[in-house]
Amino acid sequence: MLNSAVNSRWEQSGVTIAGNYEWGDNTNRLQLPEGLFVNDDQTIAIADFGNHRIIQWKVVDKIGRVVAGGMNKDNPLDQLKWPTDVLIDKETDSLIICDQGNRR
Repeated sequence: MLNSAVNSRWEQSGVTIAGNYEWGDNTNRLQLPEGLFVNDDQTIAIADFGNHRIIQWKVVDKIGRVVAGGMNKDNPLDQLKWPTDVLIDKETDSLIICDQGNRR
């Protein structure tokens, strides 16, 4: 259990890695991001719901990289339709994706 004083303050050190309140389909823009996962090595994976893709950033990256989906929202196994969550299984080096629109 976290034990902190009532008047504790958090040090803010966030960095914007994508977006600026505008939607888009470039790899530095997101459209309705849903799921977010941060791995032990600070790799970030985002389920980009509106763009039907999973975007990944490593700590040193300036722009993201599409690692799943992103071409269309039809039902081929390599495409996504409204992904809602993602995680990285480091034991198998696999992405586990909840693909709502394709029900898988």
